[in-house]
Amino acid sequence: MSDELEDREQDIDLSDQERDAVSDRLAASARVIHEVVRRRGDEELERPTGSLIWSGLAGGVAISTSVLGQALLESRLPQATWSPLVTSIGYTLGFVIVILGNLQLFTESTLSAVLPVATHPSFGNLGRLLRLWSLVFVANMVGTLFIAGLNNYGVIGSPEQRDAMLALSRKLLEHDWLDTVKVAIPAGFLIAAVPWLLPSSRGQQFLVVIFLTYFIALGGFAHVVAGSGEAWLLAFAGETTFAHSAFGIIFPALLGNVIGGTGLFALLAHAQVQQEI
Repeated sequence: MSDELEDREQDIDLSDQERDAVSDRLAASARVIHEVVRRRGDEELERPTGSLIWSGLAGGVAISTSVLGQALLESRLPQATWSPLVTSIGYTLGFVIVILGNLQLFTESTLSAVLPVATHPSFGNLGRLLRLWSLVFVANMVGTLFIAGLNNYGVIGSPEQRDAMLALSRKLLEHDWLDTVKVAIPAGFLIAAVPWLLPSSRGQQFLVVIFLTYFIALGGFAHVVAGSGEAWLLAFAGETTFAHSAFGIIFPALLGNVIGGTGLFALLAHAQVQQEI
């Protein structure tokens, strides 16, 4: 088979320089991308507890700017059918900071941290995955809770910005538990696609993050970490209870994101190369 492949490659008369140019332009195979993401995930699984906590906390703080960015745009635009096409750009702000800044975001790890377990399934690897998930998720939640409290009590931002964020956050109250799960599944899928696409983006990482997260906002999909900032703000403002924020908004979004990120994207991404590794 290798001889046949070599013969086919020699069918076209190219100079060594031209062959190098062809190699440079070949897209990375699915197996190569899988290995890049798997190694990145394995590195994350090995990070010290303190590093994961602080990085997750920073990720929760940074992702809160997504709510602020979208709310600021919505407060300055008229209510029109076209306005979501513009305001959704603001939602990408926090994701650009978190993902390109290599901060820990729970939903991103639904792909990268899962591939090492899928490749080498064992109780040890499963334990490492659950450790990372629990540390990062809790740290993310503490970060968004902290910023929501500061916003609500006027420690940061202005009253106008708080009102704009509350107006945006009230949309979460329109969904019941099952609806939140449903709209969280596409968000989990899209966010899991980010670490899969970055290795082959060739300097276009910024555009990949912007494009995928833009459609999370445009579609009204539920992202558990960004949405937790909205849920906590509603609770601080007295428009719902902290129990409802945690179990009626955040938990179903978590479930949907895991289904979309791990149950759909991660397992499918692994299955397509399973027989090649």
